[in-house]
Amino acid sequence: MLSADTTKADRAEELLAIGGTINVQVLNEFVSIASRKLRMSWIEIREVLAQVRAVCVVEPLTIETHERALRLAERYGISIYDALIVSAALLANCKTLHSEEMQDGQVIDRQLTIRNPFTTS
Repeated sequence: MLSADTTKADRAEELLAIGGTINVQVLNEFVSIASRKLRMSWIEIREVLAQVRAVCVVEPLTIETHERALRLAERYGISIYDALIVSAALLANCKTLHSEEMQDGQVIDRQLTIRNPFTTS
């Protein structure tokens, strides 16, 4: 469990169990938080990454992802880091992007809907 909030941890585990697509940028952000804030060891971080990669398709960061992310950041006013995640989701033809940080319900390029997986509606 990677959160003190058991409801959030359970929901995250539920979504991971379903599988889906994940972007290398998300993996990078996890490593940053896990090492700095959660003080996880590198062994623990690698174990979590392996588990995630075992159930999710991993979308790479490419020049195409980067170029599209630049356009998305400018058009939607989102950070380049969020734009990289959105760009990869669009390039992978995803319909839903689960994010606690981005605007719940926002539709990007009439294709991708941002959903906060922790809201109860």
